[in-house]
Amino acid sequence: MRTGLIAAGLALFAAAVLLTGSGRARSATVAHTCSATDRQFISKVELNMTALGAWGDDYRRGDVTEDEVVAEAVRAAKRVEKLNPSDPSLKQAKVLVAGVFTEYGRGMRAKAKKLDAAPHMYRAYGLANFAFDVLSEAEPGLRSRGCDVSGLL
Repeated sequence: MRTGLIAAGLALFAAAVLLTGSGRARSATVAHTCSATDRQFISKVELNMTALGAWGDDYRRGDVTEDEVVAEAVRAAKRVEKLNPSDPSLKQAKVLVAGVFTEYGRGMRAKAKKLDAAPHMYRAYGLANFAFDVLSEAEPGLRSRGCDVSGLL
């Protein structure tokens, strides 16, 4: 079990390094855009995050089942994967957010089967933190181009 956690941690670290490059030093060289597809990405991701949050609230109240939340998480991941932002930071965020939805769905599926959901939820939160970092770093450059990512933060 401990080896699995260490491997998962290393995998997340490697993914973060690959997806976010060399950190803040790189942000000065990123040429941000704010195309129609970038604005569409921002609004659709914000909508999907809100919707999945509502499904989670409904689950906690007992209004929906784990299977229904899993289905919504899978649909949300697919919707995000179909988006095509042109901004480099939004492209990174796309991969990370789709991963958040996928891992959240896997965690709920594990919970429905009475298995340990914690590893999936841990990965979902880790990916969400990476997405937050990418978007926070890109926020000033995107804002200067006319894109507001504050709803994703």
